Amino acid sequence: MAENTRKQKHLKPEMQNKKVRLTAADHTFNVIVNVFMVFILIVILIPVWSTITLSFRPNDYLGSNLEGMFLPPWEWSTDAYTALLGNDGFLDAFINSFKILIGGVFCALVLTIPMAYVLSVQSLPGKKIINLVVIIPYVFNVGMIPTYLLVRDVGLMNHLAAVFIPGAISTYNCIIMRQFFVGIPNELKESARIDGCSELQVLFKIILPLSKAIVMTIGLYYGVSFWNDFFNAMLYLSDNQPLPILLRNILLASGMNEYVEVNAFGNAPVSAIKAASVFMSAIPMIVAYPFIQKYFTKGTLLGSVKG
Repeated sequence: MAENTRKQKHLKPEMQNKKVRLTAADHTFNVIVNVFMVFILIVILIPVWSTITLSFRPNDYLGSNLEGMFLPPWEWSTDAYTALLGNDGFLDAFINSFKILIGGVFCALVLTIPMAYVLSVQSLPGKKIINLVVIIPYVFNVGMIPTYLLVRDVGLMNHLAAVFIPGAISTYNCIIMRQFFVGIPNELKESARIDGCSELQVLFKIILPLSKAIVMTIGLYYGVSFWNDFFNAMLYLSDNQPLPILLRNILLASGMNEYVEVNAFGNAPVSAIKAASVFMSAIPMIVAYPFIQKYFTKGTLLGSVKG
């Protein structure tokens, strides 16, 4: 018996050091996948690099767009960024978009998390009816005119809240979060209830600490949606317009008269101003995504598979 044990201890490191040998088909498959991913990366990077180089293009540049992509950095010009940052309209629009982003994500999570938790409670009376009430607006949209009349009647016209209040709860995001909550073991919830916790305490002390991944993921969904929201801002805001409306005005003005925005924003070419606006409008998402990336895949997969 002791001898067998010694043999097993002797063989165990050897078994751990063994590696799976890849066949020729496996190597071929890995090469094909790597080449394909490099191709996808190049396809993504080309328009990004084109936008960046276009934003730094000087006003006296006479070459083609392809030549401009390879323009050396010492010939770049920061006139477009200087014009944008020095223009009160751009800074005001950026601040308005940031307010919509922060207020919209906060409001959406405050409303979505309790709704998703309520729908995840198995013993909820009338759960099927409540689920039906939640799903019906997702399938049948009430339309633009009733929504506009409602926003007008409650006094939200020309307020930044009008951009995110009508879409504060997304049925799709609520369902994903509900499925994540359903996957949390009921024993944890029941033990908290036995210890005297109320439903709010169960939500804040048990559910939310275990749901950081899905909360960050849904928050990212809402953030991207509110930051890029153009249509609601165009409908409900006449003043305090956010960044998407300013970008639209730049595009329209440059399409009608190339010199309108040049006079408004300085000496930079219109194409450089448009590219710089697009790049700067993406900065908040670019900064936020690396911090949320580790939660993104986990939250999406668990929220869609569990339950």
